Amino acid sequence: MAQTIAETGISEYAAPTTLAEAAELMADGNATVVAGGTDLMVQIEAGRRHYKDRLVNIRRVADMRGIEIVDDTVRIGALTTVTEVLNDPLLAEVAPVLRETANRFASSQLRNMATLGGNICNASPAGDTIIPMLLLDAEVALTSWQGAPRSRYVPLADFFTGPSKTVIEDTEILSEIRFAKPKPGFEARFRKSGPRPALEISTVSAGFGAVVGADGLSGVRVALGAVAPVPYRARKTEAFLEGKALSAEVVEEAAGIAAGEVTPIDDVRSTAWYRTHLVRIFVRRLLNPETA
Repeated sequence: MAQTIAETGISEYAAPTTLAEAAELMADGNATVVAGGTDLMVQIEAGRRHYKDRLVNIRRVADMRGIEIVDDTVRIGALTTVTEVLNDPLLAEVAPVLRETANRFASSQLRNMATLGGNICNASPAGDTIIPMLLLDAEVALTSWQGAPRSRYVPLADFFTGPSKTVIEDTEILSEIRFAKPKPGFEARFRKSGPRPALEISTVSAGFGAVVGADGLSGVRVALGAVAPVPYRARKTEAFLEGKALSAEVVEEAAGIAAGEVTPIDDVRSTAWYRTHLVRIFVRRLLNPETA
């Protein structure tokens, strides 16, 4: 049963229209931010989270929307929805792995509401949009009120500290995601597994990105989800692949290294053994997509 207003403990509601207003409303650390609400509402109903005194609905903050390239940096507002990612022609051109991932995200109804910032801040080990952002070496802007809005930038690879835990402070809002426009020859791919192709939390998710050249791979990135307390970059696998040309032997060894980097658990959706097995299969297929 949904909570009544009295039961939530909320004593103040605000709907700012600018980032400055939103940041100032967060300044005392006693506010809950809501945008799409697709994760927050479920967690509140389950008793895993509780509202603070002030509820700040940032849905109408226009300067936290939009997708653009500025000086070879791709900037995506945190309120950009998964549907907007799926349909954006700019991202389809410069970072098609984001579109590929968005196409596997939940249902069309949830894609219309869910925001990139919300999916990242939820900090689920199985968060789908996090994997391609790790492949793109993205960083996030954390904005707070210091007499005016001020932002610090944190690499996404350093943002997560545990399941549902991040480095964001109570006084901060994740306002933007940005990454350098990928170099020519950069290729990136995403895979996820669940009981169904969509509308399902990933049992395992994985991604691979690199500049593919005649002399081998460079700028290698391998990202894994749902196999550790946080989504993360598989650094040993990346180091092994850097500079190498792909062969059957290299692919197989890389898959084995990746399987050795994971620390999955047994839960209701899968066993640790099966998750490790899937990592090996996914990395093999990501490196050799013709076998997928």
